[in-house]
Amino acid sequence: MSRVTVLGGCGAVGSFAVRTLVDLHDFSEVIIADIDANKATSLVKSLRSGCVSAQRVDVLDHASLLRMLKDSDVVLNCVGPFYKFGPPILKAAIEARVNYVDICDDIDATDAQLKMDSDARRLGVSACMGMGSSPGVTNLLAKFTADSLLDTVDSIDLYHAHGGEPVEGPGVIGHRIHCMQLDIPVYINGAMKKVGFFHKEGVALQEEVDFHMLGAHRVYPYPHPEILTLPKYIKCKRVVNKGTVLPDEYFQMIVDVVQRGLPASKPTYEKGQKPSGLDSTISYIIEQRERLLKETNFGEQRGCVKIVVSGVGNGEPHQYIFSLASRGQAMGEGTGIPAAFGAALMQRGKITDKGVLPPEGCVAPLDFLGIMQEYLKLDKVGGKGSPLTIESVDADGNIEKLIL
Repeated sequence: MSRVTVLGGCGAVGSFAVRTLVDLHDFSEVIIADIDANKATSLVKSLRSGCVSAQRVDVLDHASLLRMLKDSDVVLNCVGPFYKFGPPILKAAIEARVNYVDICDDIDATDAQLKMDSDARRLGVSACMGMGSSPGVTNLLAKFTADSLLDTVDSIDLYHAHGGEPVEGPGVIGHRIHCMQLDIPVYINGAMKKVGFFHKEGVALQEEVDFHMLGAHRVYPYPHPEILTLPKYIKCKRVVNKGTVLPDEYFQMIVDVVQRGLPASKPTYEKGQKPSGLDSTISYIIEQRERLLKETNFGEQRGCVKIVVSGVGNGEPHQYIFSLASRGQAMGEGTGIPAAFGAALMQRGKITDKGVLPPEGCVAPLDFLGIMQEYLKLDKVGGKGSPLTIESVDADGNIEKLIL
């Protein structure tokens, strides 16, 4: 018997992770653990699978969470925002000695979780954090390029755009606001520095980017964890992450709201404490989102993650561009499916290093590409039917499509 517990398993991301885990058949038991017991039970009924069950858990109740995790082989944490929930959940997983995967996309939570590395190693726990889309897929494709395609890497530029999901929950919007309020790390000219989202240096980093299937959109610096972790595993001069949310009018509305000034708040990990005034702001943004989706006739949800890795191959400047794009799916699937892949790879014995590590530190890129090919029933990654396109750009600007 093998058990995976998916915390936040009936949320926008967690529900897709659960469906993927059921389809992969690596676990004989898939537990949907969520504070909303009714919603979790409804998801179980809709899946019609004998391996899935629901349990209610308050992840900020440490004793209850420990009891939930103790019989699991792997815990997959999809509870956000991670600046609030990530560190205490990882702490519980380490204490329970359960292997762990999450989709942490907050730099402050990443920093806090990395400080638990020695505890995880001492207790024999493998913890892979940031195993979603960005971070996650971005880290692994950059690592694949550095290991297999280029002799040296100069820069890693990461871009993401998505929008139109049926629901954007408070956790997602809270994370977005949090990102705008932080000093954003960027790794430029071989050194780490911080820029403010609204300050001169942050504004200067904005650019127009052409996304596969989405067209051109302005992207903004984002404080995602790849900036902290990739330079530790790939020698390079630059790592920058930029993104946006669609439609453009919606993202600009959030920018305007945050720029006008929100109540000052600090993230808290204590049960029952909430940032003052944030709930009403999030409610307002959710209401305005529905209005803007209708006014812009946005249509179906869609998204794209773009990874541009530049360097030298065979003595010549070379660039590889990866685009993971889709229509009809966006953030939930794009994040939940890779997270499930991470849990499955851990169960298969493909993630064995002990400690708290980012994907590029503990997942072999070819193992990830292999399980993606297996799950999507692809003959080739990057070929017909694959959501991933790969372009090779030589020193003269000639572009060749690659199939792995």
